[in-house]
Formats: sequence, structure tokens, C-alpha cells
Amino acid sequence: MEDQKDRNEIFSKRVRAGKRTYFFDIKATRSNDYYLTITESKRKYKEDGFTYEKHKIFLYKEDFSKFVNALSETVDHVKEELMPEVDFDQFEEDKAEYPVEANNEEADSNSELSWD
Repeated sequence: MEDQKDRNEIFSKRVRAGKRTYFFDIKATRSNDYYLTITESKRKYKEDGFTYEKHKIFLYKEDFSKFVNALSETVDHVKEELMPEVDFDQFEEDKAEYPVEANNEEADSNSELSWD
């Protein structure tokens, strides 16, 4: 079972954001097609310790461009129309992003997801 997980996971990027962590994972199907999973993992405290609540989105190649365009348009609307007075650069923090590589390959930690 573990071998199948390793074979299917091609690339992973982790973004820590306080109590939340976001994972961007590229995985392969049996027919060597690729898709992206976006997982939000939120740490919650319970009586017996911490638990993690996870939410996952599966994004398929035919939707990459539409998704990236809608996300970019939505973020731009918040930045330019709803909160133009906020300096969003203050939230940029390189140390908050940690690349996690499948198959022990080196990653370019400055790369961005792009499907254009």
C-alpha cells in the first residue's frame, strides 16, 4: 500500500499558515494522467490532545486554467477593490513555505504553480 502511495505522488508543496497547513500535491493515475489535490489541515485541540481536521479538493487538468484564473481574479478583487489600503506584501514570508518532495528529488522552493 505504501509503494502505491509513493508511486502516485509526484510532487508536494507544504504551506504553513498558523494553525493551518495547506498541501498542494500532484499525483498520477494508473494511466499516467496527473491531477492536483489541495488539502487544508487544521489542528484542533481536544480533551485527549490534538487532532487534525482535513478538507481536500481534487483538481483535474482540464480545470487547471479555469481554477487559476478564478482564484487570481478573486484575490485581485479583494486586494484592489475591497482592501486597497492593506499592504499584502507584509504577509509575505519565505520561511512560511517549505517544499516537500516525493521521490527525494530537489525542488525549486521559489517556483509557483502555473498552468498557462
